[in-house]
Amino acid sequence: MTEVTYYTQEGLDKLKQELQQMKTSGRQMISKQIAEARDKGDLSENAEYDAAKEAQGLHEAKIAKLETTLSTARLIDESKLDLTKVLALSIVKIKNTSNGASMTYQLVAESEADLKTGKISVKSPIAQGLLGKSVGDSIEIQVPAGKVKFEILEISR
Repeated sequence: MTEVTYYTQEGLDKLKQELQQMKTSGRQMISKQIAEARDKGDLSENAEYDAAKEAQGLHEAKIAKLETTLSTARLIDESKLDLTKVLALSIVKIKNTSNGASMTYQLVAESEADLKTGKISVKSPIAQGLLGKSVGDSIEIQVPAGKVKFEILEISR
């Protein structure tokens, strides 16, 4: 069974746009490559044709995966988020208690994660440790560098 994934409107629109692009111009480009390779002669010894057909298969697999992702995607109404605890799409300000550094992250679906913009996957170790916690909670999270203690300073949307 496929699991439901929650998205922001921006993330959902981005997925739909990517799927549309892959179904239109992406397919046209691959068809053109196959046609050009086919025009070069004997298909049994044509590596270019084989490569183009393989690219077509990979492209169609990506389309199928995106369609599955979209079929299980759910839009979260951000105005109805509970701000008393950390949930998917929450924006959380945390402080590393050992060095005093504070950081702000938004917990998003895996495909929306982008550390440069402060968006981390709800499946990441930090997000997993934060989910369900409230402002003022101190938590210890296992990260690749070892265990780190954080304090939740603020939850917003």
